[in-house]
This record gives sequence, C-alpha cells and structure tokens, in this order.
Amino acid sequence: MEGRLIAGNWKMNPRTLKEAIELARGVDEALKDLPIEKVIFPPFVFLTEVLRIVGNINIGAQNVFYEDSGAFTGEISPAMLKDIGINWVIIGHSERRNILKEDDETILKKVKRALEWGFRVILCVGEKLQDRELNRHKDVVKRQLDGLPDHENLIIAYEPVWAIGTGKNATPEQIEEMHTLIKDLTGKKVLYGGSVNPENSRELSMVKNLDGFLVGGASLKVESFQQIARSLLEFHP
Repeated sequence: MEGRLIAGNWKMNPRTLKEAIELARGVDEALKDLPIEKVIFPPFVFLTEVLRIVGNINIGAQNVFYEDSGAFTGEISPAMLKDIGINWVIIGHSERRNILKEDDETILKKVKRALEWGFRVILCVGEKLQDRELNRHKDVVKRQLDGLPDHENLIIAYEPVWAIGTGKNATPEQIEEMHTLIKDLTGKKVLYGGSVNPENSRELSMVKNLDGFLVGGASLKVESFQQIARSLLEFHP
C-alpha cells in the first residue's frame, strides 16, 4: 500500500464501446512509465473489453453489491467481477449516496463483502455544503467511517460533495484538516476527490496527508489525467 495512487472514475461515460477502448488505450500508454499506482473505473458494460486491451494500469468497477448472487435485479456481485478479472471497486461515491440514496449501513455491507472477496476498495466519504456551513463536516465523515474493518486493502477517498462537478474546490487547509482526521481514525491511504483538474492538481499535491487523487471528469481526457498524475510525482517523489 506504499506510494501514491491516481484513480480515474469515468462515471457514466463515454457513450460507446469504441470511445471507451480509445480512451483506455490512451491512458494506458500515457501513464505506463509513471512510478505510481494507477487504476481506472469504466462503466460495467465496458469492463471486459477494456481489461483485454490494457497492460499498464489496473481496472476497477464503480460499484458492487453485498450478495454473491440472487434475485437482485440490476446489481453486480463480487463473484461476477472477480470472474472477469476485476480486483478494484469504488464504494459509497457521493452520487451513489445522494442520487441513488445508498445509506451508511448498505455501504458498510458492501465494503465488508468486497474486502472478504479480496478487492482493493476505495471508500468515498464527504460532507454536503450544509454540513460544512453548520460545522458538522467532521461528524458526518466520522459517521461514514464508523464500523469499518481494519483491512490492508481499504483506501479512503475524501470528496466534499459541494466540490464535485461544480468547479469549486476545498482549500488546501480544508483538505489537510479532513485528510488528517481520516488518517487518525483509520490509518489508511487517503485520496482527494473533489473536482481535481490540471489547473489545481499541483497545489493540491502539496497537501499534507494526501496520498493521491480520485479524478472524475478530468480522467476522460488523456492529457489532463496524465498531467494530474505527474503532479503527484513532482511534489511526492
């Protein structure tokens, strides 16, 4: 678990398999010589083909269910992902929590099951703007971390909800405060995931207790993703 990590969450992008393959090939080539851990998370329907054509980066899934099989329409089990060669998952992303209404109990069940199956798990935590304004952001994150197993394959991504897809960003001081809190509580690697882009990645890379980035929109452009990855090396050789 040593070293820096760059992770790209494609979300529900791109629209076609052809575009997904082109993007994956580009990222695979652009990041191949960078001495950091790297992983991308395409949509489920593209996973098999993307796995087939990359050789330098890890491939993960954006979600996973907490049962191995059964009558759960639309869900994807850890057994299915393992069978096709997937070893990474994102769990608890703010869009899963806030748009799809996943609660802390459900997310914790997913984390525990995924770790049992041997996945590297990136668990996302973070507060909404109202929580930040009412000075209860620490309490929210503490609650989201409650009950987690102490497992070597667990990574935490701090993503302030108010800084995702809005063009806003938390200040380095705010990020350092939250990363320090999370490290004190869990002892795990902590990524930052709030609208990271080539323009702010250099400054954010200098934040204390930052172990890497979980990148959203900027991971859909090869040059942007590569530049963000390089910034981690520039300030964390």
